[in-house]
Amino acid sequence: MDALIRNMEVSINPRLYLKDPQSTQLGKRIVSNGIDMISAMGVEQFNFKKLGEQIGSNESSIYRYFENKHKFLIYLCSWYWGWLELRLVQETHRITEPLECLKRGIDTLTRPVEADASYGHIDEVALHEIVVNEYSKPFLTREVDQQNREGYFEIYKRLVHRLADMIRAVNPEYPFAASLSSTVLEGSLHHFFLEQHFPSLTELEGVKNHTLFFRQLVLSAINK
Repeated sequence: MDALIRNMEVSINPRLYLKDPQSTQLGKRIVSNGIDMISAMGVEQFNFKKLGEQIGSNESSIYRYFENKHKFLIYLCSWYWGWLELRLVQETHRITEPLECLKRGIDTLTRPVEADASYGHIDEVALHEIVVNEYSKPFLTREVDQQNREGYFEIYKRLVHRLADMIRAVNPEYPFAASLSSTVLEGSLHHFFLEQHFPSLTELEGVKNHTLFFRQLVLSAINK
């Protein structure tokens, strides 16, 4: 079981790409360099022309993989949430006591990201920076309902429900498990953002404070 989980891959909704970037070296370079560029300059300044120049390829070659940069951003965010889901499964699947499983799950989802050698073409730290700074932008469009129906955000929703299930396992009577779970995921990103840009608005600097705060938030809410 441990070996099976370690070998699991992040699977992304094929509606987000025209050609799977994981299937070719060029596709992996597009993803890798795109992460580096968006992390450095922000999504507003990023475009496929600049990315093409960075990787020494025609802009048109990138459009063979992704329809536009909005879908590219959703793809990157989906990959991050899928990778985080795998981490959650890896770190909790052997824990049988519900409260300890919930604590470990909260720690996994709220601590700062470290590089994962399992995916050589992905800089998880830079990708986390993108999600911290850009995570709301995939949702804030007029097409969000249609995109949701097409499964663009399925991985994120699945991760929310995994944590919600852990909450219910500890306290089946708690009525707001999904609300609390989504608050943990988005709240963690928000406080990483505050730590970088508005440090006077948060005390959550450092690993210990992040995990401690969200543990206390969840366990107090469910009275455990």
